[in-house]
Amino acid sequence: MSMVTGRKSRWRVPVLILNLFFALLLVSGCSWTGQRAPANQSPDPSPPQPLYVAVYYVKSNDQESYLVREIHKIPQTDKPALKAVEELISGEPSTPGAMRILPAGTRVLDVSVKDGLATVNFSREVLEQPGTGAEGEAMAIQSVVNTLTEFPEIRQVSFQVEGKVDERTLDWWGHVGLYDQPFRRDLSRVYEPAIWVTHPTPDQVIGVPLLVKGSARVYEGTVNARLLDSQGRVLASAYTTATRAAPERGDFEMRLSFKPPQDGKGTLEVYSISARDGSIENKVTIPVRWP
Repeated sequence: MSMVTGRKSRWRVPVLILNLFFALLLVSGCSWTGQRAPANQSPDPSPPQPLYVAVYYVKSNDQESYLVREIHKIPQTDKPALKAVEELISGEPSTPGAMRILPAGTRVLDVSVKDGLATVNFSREVLEQPGTGAEGEAMAIQSVVNTLTEFPEIRQVSFQVEGKVDERTLDWWGHVGLYDQPFRRDLSRVYEPAIWVTHPTPDQVIGVPLLVKGSARVYEGTVNARLLDSQGRVLASAYTTATRAAPERGDFEMRLSFKPPQDGKGTLEVYSISARDGSIENKVTIPVRWP
């Protein structure tokens, strides 16, 4: 056997092994990065997260009617504005004494939004609400308007019934009517809760400093906030004055600077101080996280 022939023989076995290796890759469906999923199988999708919406119900006492704001959890949807109005109609109020005021048989046919204006198209049943006075009618209209203007893209709201605004629709429930629509957001008659927080949201990953925003109807407009770690120790505290003081409602905003502990979670508390005895009242508790 010549040297050339021997050299060819020595290379033939490794080449055959390498070809066999690539053939096995093709048959088994493997890649260099791991096992490839079968063609008819896709990775399990993440479970849909619930959606939290703010809705406004009506509450009355011996002197007046007013609105209460509640946060409700609804299934994830591609029509959140429409579903928020449906929740206003059929959801169960959690505030003692609060009640639904739109007729139970009402259907929301559509909610369209263009240039900041939301147009709600109700079924004819929305007009069937006997025995409601002018104040109740005004509160009912504003409950829808405030619910929809929680969405940042909506600034004004108009109503339709079965796709039109005829004389019967304009009359609404016979007292206030829809003659001044479109309607704008108005929180002046929202009495409960005294404080709510719009930022951060529950379980949000927060930054440093922590931005705290919300609405308050408290004595002298003074709003306090403190951030606690997972052991209840105070990491930071601050206070600010809302744009209006009780009995009016105002907006507030403040920032809390803190050094994030390694455990990565804590609690934000926002509250007011009682003018009577200095105790904490109207406390809102929000779980938060940090990197």
